[in-house]
Amino acid sequence: MEGDSVSLNTDVTEIHEDDEILWKYGAENSLIAQISRADGISSIFDDVPDGRFRDRLKLEDQTGSLTITNTTTEHAGDYKLEISGAKRSSKTFNVSVYGAVKSVSVMEGDSVSLNSDLTEMMDEDLIYWRFGNENTLIAEIDVLEDRITVYDDVPDGRFRDRLKLDDQTGSLTITNT
Repeated sequence: MEGDSVSLNTDVTEIHEDDEILWKYGAENSLIAQISRADGISSIFDDVPDGRFRDRLKLEDQTGSLTITNTTTEHAGDYKLEISGAKRSSKTFNVSVYGAVKSVSVMEGDSVSLNSDLTEMMDEDLIYWRFGNENTLIAEIDVLEDRITVYDDVPDGRFRDRLKLDDQTGSLTITNT
């Protein structure tokens, strides 16, 4: 959820003398953190041009795990971990950050639009619309994969033929509530 912290763990118990750990973010693989024992480097690069990581990244010196604090939906995406040295490995973490829950009242039979608050979707945008305590996925847009999917066939049929996605903004309209 927005405002929470998330830790991305390396599963390393201790960094060895010749190990190097790199953390990268997004499709462009922007370097956001690095530990190099041999060079005596432990750095966080949180000054990316859009400022999304400013004062939000913490790097654990013993294990190389990365923590993102006070998350927003801008922090969602792929984080790539690369470890080189005596042992080489890599991992990709996909982080999803859910926005604040908003309440909307509507009269039965009316339509309601749930706005994504986007004016235009960007190349890496991924939107999931979920419903209920079970967090049931009812719609998704993946711009990178050029995929728009509506899952209106939930078992009780409540959304059948009632969901419409705006492919420009990602907003969801529920008709005939």
